[in-house]
Amino acid sequence: MISHELREFVDRVMDRHAIGDEDVKMLQREILHDAVISRETLDVLIALDRAVAVKSSSFADYLVALTVDFAVWESRPTGLIDRDKAHWLVTTLSAGEGPTETAQRIGFEIVREAQACDEAMISFALRKGDAQMRGVSFQPERLFLAS
Repeated sequence: MISHELREFVDRVMDRHAIGDEDVKMLQREILHDAVISRETLDVLIALDRAVAVKSSSFADYLVALTVDFAVWESRPTGLIDRDKAHWLVTTLSAGEGPTETAQRIGFEIVREAQACDEAMISFALRKGDAQMRGVSFQPERLFLAS
């Protein structure tokens, strides 16, 4: 269950259709400063990232740091992304029309930071590179092979 303050924050942001630097400061200093972060809180913030088109870059930075810290270091088993955590993360980060740029960054940073990860999380993180490769035109006539 999310706090009343976080619910009000989400309502304000959704009414304005934007997350500014001041919103991020409020989130950090007033709303989540002493809060115990939970999956539900992160689900709400990741959904907000998906729902709001105009976002400060500081929101993405904060969301990445908050999610990585929770998933890797605060939730048990510490340092490990087991099957349960990986399923939750991949589901949350992939929801809607697919992962946002921030969600892809979260996946990559979690795999980079964790001591061990379930295959589903690694696969999700590697999809970012795969998606970038699909946008590149491969032209075999320029391919040179060493003999």
